[in-house]
Amino acid sequence: MRLHPLLTGTMAAPPTYLERSGTGWRAKLRDYGIRVPAEQWIRAPVPAFLVEHPSAGALMIDTGFHPAVAVDPPANLGRIGALAFKNIEMSAADAAPAQLRARGVEPGAVSHVLMTHMHIDHASAVSEFPNAKFVVSAPEWAAANGSRPQINGYYRRQFDHAVEFRLLDFGSDAVGSFAGFGRSLDLLGDGSVRAVFTPGHSAGHVSYLLRLRGREALIAGDAIYTIGTLRESALPARMHDEHNFKRSLREIQLYDRETPGALIVPGHDMEHWGTLEAAY
Repeated sequence: MRLHPLLTGTMAAPPTYLERSGTGWRAKLRDYGIRVPAEQWIRAPVPAFLVEHPSAGALMIDTGFHPAVAVDPPANLGRIGALAFKNIEMSAADAAPAQLRARGVEPGAVSHVLMTHMHIDHASAVSEFPNAKFVVSAPEWAAANGSRPQINGYYRRQFDHAVEFRLLDFGSDAVGSFAGFGRSLDLLGDGSVRAVFTPGHSAGHVSYLLRLRGREALIAGDAIYTIGTLRESALPARMHDEHNFKRSLREIQLYDRETPGALIVPGHDMEHWGTLEAAY
């Protein structure tokens, strides 16, 4: 099995949105970029991942930005989303479909898209994988289709397409613990791809464990924005549920300690992204 990290674009973010610096209203203003000079904002990657599986074929983890975001962000992200995601840098060639074709994979051949969660920078390009089965946790699906979705980071038009969704039930009898994670599902029945329940950033966030040749990889998604979150427990400015976020973080940290050779990829760490190889 091979893993290809795909950078589908970058966005600007206040540094303390990714790793908050304090409490109180002044710190909160900084976290959201208010009175933070533009030159102090940092770039954050918007990733997706191609997984080439020997029996299941081409899989994706998240979708990254839709090609339309390169020319008209509100058309895909919605007006609120386009305001939240500032100074996007991408070209149509950065979108996952173009990067897959450059690797000899047609987007229509992708069998499954494994969603960490349904926020607009992760579900932006659902429409580009028309033949895939989309895998998402049941609580995440409920949140994405709940009240005031755009205020909570979702945009229903991104995933209101004639595609199939498979909802993961982390309360079922098939759930077991694995490598420090309390709730895990073996998605393909061979131990090669496991979904681990890591809620907190969103109501039903899921991370994915991959068994590569010679090592494991954890695509952590936004359960950890940065390596600083992993190593130093630096919390982001915004969490759906801080208690669950911290619980999920402890499980990831336990996995990191017990699996020292594993590749762990955080959701939005530009410096760490620069250390990744083209494929694993």
